[in-house]
Amino acid sequence: MKAMILAAGKGTRVRPLTYDLPKPMIPILGKPVMAYLVEYLASYGVREIMVNVSHLHHKIEEFFGDGSQYGVQIGYSFEGYVNDFGEVTAEPLGSAGGIKKIQQFGQFFDDTVIVICGDALIDLDLSSALFEHKQKGALASVITKEVPWDKVDNYGVVVMDQEGRVQSFQEKPKQDEALSNFASTGIYIFEPEVIDLIPADTVFDIGSELFPLMAKKGLPFYAQQRFFNWTDIGSVTDFWSVLQNVMQGQVAQLEMPGRQIAEGVWAGLNTSIDWEGTTIEGPVYIGSGCRIDAGCKIVGPTWIGHGSHICSDTQVVRSVLFEYTRILGGARLDEAIVFKQYSVNRAGDMRRLPEAGVPDWGDARDRLPEPAIEVS
Repeated sequence: MKAMILAAGKGTRVRPLTYDLPKPMIPILGKPVMAYLVEYLASYGVREIMVNVSHLHHKIEEFFGDGSQYGVQIGYSFEGYVNDFGEVTAEPLGSAGGIKKIQQFGQFFDDTVIVICGDALIDLDLSSALFEHKQKGALASVITKEVPWDKVDNYGVVVMDQEGRVQSFQEKPKQDEALSNFASTGIYIFEPEVIDLIPADTVFDIGSELFPLMAKKGLPFYAQQRFFNWTDIGSVTDFWSVLQNVMQGQVAQLEMPGRQIAEGVWAGLNTSIDWEGTTIEGPVYIGSGCRIDAGCKIVGPTWIGHGSHICSDTQVVRSVLFEYTRILGGARLDEAIVFKQYSVNRAGDMRRLPEAGVPDWGDARDRLPEPAIEVS
């Protein structure tokens, strides 16, 4: 079996994180979400993985390389072009179009393929899913999970009969128009014949175009209802919620990095904490090279990225600070994400440093000292 990780999207709903990171590189406990997926596939013996890339593609390619550090082979398919000024322009082909481009180029998909979106944590029993796929003689299988009815407009919804055969597919329907509350998880099992249905050199989507086409043709297309953990990062507020859940131990097999230095408090290497007047209520992770001044209050779940500085008399509550963040003295940060020059609260309201008035945060990296004035 081979695998395809879909990683070409721009991740507009996860801005500002995706201004500087492709969505699959968003970190969970300090590790890109796509790294968990590669490790997951490797654990089931998948050794050949193709990844379609576009937005900030070099960051994915430079991190994962040829995949040898994971015991797999990884190949890349770039979607976009270089303009007349030598500038690289990202132009995704859609989830299905990206697969078709790879197949046209080198006929890579010559066996059953597992297709996974590159922005979710999963622990699906892949062996059981593959067995059901083969047993039913499916050309395509979509893995589904039941979601609350008031959340159906966030997902592609699958309508199936009692045997699991897909009858129709609705892409993010309104609640009063939804015919099902079984959501596609972005995990698919395809036979190579499915790829023949995708038009060449065309932007084409799996959920909104390929699946309705298969259902209309009456092909052996099945949905599987499975019980497993599926944590996707659909929006920036989802990212906040995911990290809160992970740090509280609600996602299996994910452990806090660093070493535990106090009840509910973990730290990386060479971190300096002035405990005078400081209280830290876990779970809290403090990255390597961080400095926590006296008189701070930190309430978890909170993640503080490496190289950060929490100044005196500061309160940080249930927040996520990316690396090299300085929270200025007297600031109060509550349920927020701070990423470089951006701050986003739990509701998704974003502020940018030049527009923030008197800012609560800044860059923790040291500035070049002023040159000494020579006195003659």
